[in-house]
Amino acid sequence: MSATEATDDIDLELEAEPPATELPTGHPKLREVKDALREIFDPEIPVNIYELGLIYKIDIDVENNVAIRMTLTAPACPVAGEMPGQVKEALEAIEGVGNVEVELVWDPPWNPGLMAETAKLQLGMF
Repeated sequence: MSATEATDDIDLELEAEPPATELPTGHPKLREVKDALREIFDPEIPVNIYELGLIYKIDIDVENNVAIRMTLTAPACPVAGEMPGQVKEALEAIEGVGNVEVELVWDPPWNPGLMAETAKLQLGMF
């Protein structure tokens, strides 16, 4: 890999990070957790829930228990009852992950400013 390709990969990773998501620092399971969240898509918007900015906080403790604080694009979202279960199931499938708790919150309300740059590009918001 050339230096330019490495820089491009780093830039792309930064663009795929939502600006307001609280993350644990340096936890070895963090990448797997984020990758699992990137496999779950909002049914009305063709963007994964992580880059869409629906994940407000990821906590992973020393025993690999995971706690997620998330929201949906709107309280009347038709998947409000299903999405937390999908998140829990996806994270429980990661080898070595302990208990998974998913908290659905409405404050602060989601807005497009919470999306990663990649999500904005996918939706043509530039």
